Amino acid sequence: MPLHQVQPALHAATNTAAVTQPWVASARKDLWLLLPPFVVVAIALLFNSQLAALEMRYAWWTWLILIVMIDVAHVYASIFRSYLLPQAWARQRRLLLAIPLLCLLASVLLYQAGSAVFWSVLAYVAVFHFIRQQWGLLRLYARFETKTRLGTAIDAVAIYSATLYPMLYWMISADRQFVWFVDNEFVRVFSLAVLPVLTVAYLAIMAVYLAWVMWQWLTGRIFNLPKNLIVLGTYVSWYVGIVYFNHPLIFTLLNVVSHGVPYMALVYFTDISGKAREFTLLGKLCSWQGLVVYVAVLLGLAVLEETLWELAVWGEHLSDEFLLDTHWLWLAVPLLALPQLTHYVLDGFIWRRPKKS
Repeated sequence: MPLHQVQPALHAATNTAAVTQPWVASARKDLWLLLPPFVVVAIALLFNSQLAALEMRYAWWTWLILIVMIDVAHVYASIFRSYLLPQAWARQRRLLLAIPLLCLLASVLLYQAGSAVFWSVLAYVAVFHFIRQQWGLLRLYARFETKTRLGTAIDAVAIYSATLYPMLYWMISADRQFVWFVDNEFVRVFSLAVLPVLTVAYLAIMAVYLAWVMWQWLTGRIFNLPKNLIVLGTYVSWYVGIVYFNHPLIFTLLNVVSHGVPYMALVYFTDISGKAREFTLLGKLCSWQGLVVYVAVLLGLAVLEETLWELAVWGEHLSDEFLLDTHWLWLAVPLLALPQLTHYVLDGFIWRRPKKS
């Protein structure tokens, strides 16, 4: 998700360093973008044994809060920057109509090749989307920096290392007790003998980024606090959730909260609140009313979608009385997955800076 190309009504605030910090909304409000990874990592480290017991005893509630109210809900935040934003609809109408149609067609074709193929491809697309969000957030917070090839390269290698190393560890080790969507969705790559090499490279890249940050401070008193928090938060949340712990609830907690909460907050700050308010329907409401409606819409759509999944396909958390016959899944599954896949693809376009006329 190329968030670095975003063109919202952003403003900056100054901290004690000799640079202007590139806040999206404000130092206080940006905590919704920056703190989630650190909060959930702290919870995982301090209460990991309690989390294991929590999942056993309150599985329905953890599913409702993490999967439905955060993971599924954040998918629908995209519509407030696209289908429900008059300027975006006027500018990209054909694109906004074509993407869901093409996604549905691709999904049906994939499912015809087998449900395993469908879920595997969707998992890879989801991972790519999650990784790109971290890169996009980094570029968003680096938008005021003087661009250099070396600096951009170091940023890119750092953020991709922070995300790809844990994913490769997952695919190589084959002993992870959690899944993204379904069992055996990722192709096992390489062998265990490669892990030490990847680990050394991972640590070396981390050291290079740290040295670069120190060099910027020593030579120009430059310290981009939010950007560095994005990098650090990505490193710790992906490593702790996938490599350090091997527990389904901890993985879900870190994966869902670190991704979903910042995304929902970013859409709200850039397209509903602040200077963007005058351009949107929700913005015409007072601040708290707009926020309530925004959250209510996300939760309502998420509950509706997940209820349909449960009743028609899964039957794990709600009644399995109405499960569809397998002959209908070729259409039902692609239709139910359409909001999610559309969100993944749409994000590659809606954050781009409009071309100058």
